[in-house]
Amino acid sequence: MPTIVVDVMPKAELLDPQGKAVSGALTRLGVAGFSDVRIGKRFELTVERADEETLAAAQRIADEILSNSVIEDVVGIEVVE
Repeated sequence: MPTIVVDVMPKAELLDPQGKAVSGALTRLGVAGFSDVRIGKRFELTVERADEETLAAAQRIADEILSNSVIEDVVGIEVVE
């Protein structure tokens, strides 16, 4: 069965406290090369088939239920077989 993967991230202009905490931890551990960390959400929706109608429904669900449009952006929707 195919899976529709939806990725949601905090809006770029907003602070990401979780990402800041991870970034600070990387610095404390001496891990170099990472200038910024942002943490988002990934949703996996298993579907019977991934046709245009199902993808449109997934987009609607992503916009209306899986993300908070005030503070988050849906950054990707893809089908994984």
